[in-house]
Order: sequence, then C-alpha cells, then structure tokens
Amino acid sequence: MRVAILTASDKGSRGEREDLSAAAIREMVATIGAEVVAYDVAPDEQEILSAKLIEYADVLRVDLVLTTGGTGLAPRDVTPEATLAVVSRVIPGIPEAMRAAGLQHTPHSMLSRAVAGSRGRTLIINLPGSPRAVRENLAVILPALPHALGILQGSAGECARPDNQQ
Repeated sequence: MRVAILTASDKGSRGEREDLSAAAIREMVATIGAEVVAYDVAPDEQEILSAKLIEYADVLRVDLVLTTGGTGLAPRDVTPEATLAVVSRVIPGIPEAMRAAGLQHTPHSMLSRAVAGSRGRTLIINLPGSPRAVRENLAVILPALPHALGILQGSAGECARPDNQQ
C-alpha cells in the first residue's frame, strides 16, 4: 500500500510548527505494511491542497492519501472543501465512524467536518490536526483500509457474508 500524507497548516508550511501528526500517521500505517511515498505540508489554501491531492492520485498514483489538519470550524479550515473538489465519490461511513468513536473521548468530535472519498483508484481521507486525535481516528479506520482499497482497486472480493454466517 502506497500512502501520501498531506498536512494542512499555515504555521507548519512556514516552518513555525513541527508536524507531529504526520509522524503519528507514518507510525500507524506502518503497522499494516503501508509505505509513505509522499509527504507535504501546505498552507490552508483550497487550491493548493486540491492540487496536491490531484498530484498524489493522478501522477503518483498512490493507493491512499491521508490529510491532517484543516477539518474544523476556523475560517481557514478548508481541507474538506479541497477534498470534495477532487473526489468523484464520497465515502461518508469513514468520517462518520471516526466522529462516532471520537465522541467517546470528547464532545468536540461532532465539530469535525472531515470527509472521505475516492479519486480513481485512490482513497482520500481527512484526519484531524492534533496527534492525539489522529491516533484515535486512525485506530478506528485502519483495520478496514486494506479491504476498502482492495474493493476500490478491484483486487478484493465482495463484502457481503453468506446468510448462514454471522
């Protein structure tokens, strides 16, 4: 599994803040055998973020893009808009699962505007900006990612179980 990480952060892009969230993503995706092949820190600008997502999916042809940051309510939080501008299909269950699990830790989870979707054979998922929230959210979805990518890329079978199995 080839992964790209895109951090949306004005301060990070100017070198004013260390990107601890990307390090957490790197560590966690390694547990499922994924390789991070691209990493960037970009300012909270929709056009720049969208262009990076397109580059990862269309040029680098990564399997998975994980963004971190820019999913809240602040005026400059535009990662969901950048993602929605480039995906062809939205996958609402992924961010729904992250928000539901997050509510076990903080009521602020309901404020996340994270989205997930696909562009061609690439899965794009928005994660929060804090390292702790990244770990909590990624822990929820990580077990499903290999199967999701297998289905998206046509290498896995059907999801449905026979009626006689539980």
